[in-house]
Amino acid sequence: MSTFTIILWIIIVAIAVYFAYNYFTFKRMAKQIGNDEFKEMMHYSQVIDLRDPVSFRKKHIIGARNFPGQQFDGATKALRKDKPILIYETSRSTLVPSAVRKLRKAGFNNLYVLRDGIDYWDGKVKESK
Repeated sequence: MSTFTIILWIIIVAIAVYFAYNYFTFKRMAKQIGNDEFKEMMHYSQVIDLRDPVSFRKKHIIGARNFPGQQFDGATKALRKDKPILIYETSRSTLVPSAVRKLRKAGFNNLYVLRDGIDYWDGKVKESK
């Protein structure tokens, strides 16, 4: 085996380990829930939308507050630690893992993530015209 091949394999394994670590860490920090469980929990929880303000204004789950992922750091002060936090984004969920990490670091423990995001949400939404 050439040196290049060995280095390439080391890089591939390192990337795989990185993604596996992030995936399993995220799974331990927050529970992913479906639409039905999300709907049930909404009545006594805090609902957070991580999408940008423009997307939020176009369509969001009724009762949700918009804490854009880019500006999420200061948002934890507006949340209560004694109530569950329901988090959603789009089905791609690129901002959810970092938001969950920040919330856990700030002492929030009851974190739930809408499994397929707002793209597959079948509950009530507020849409702009």
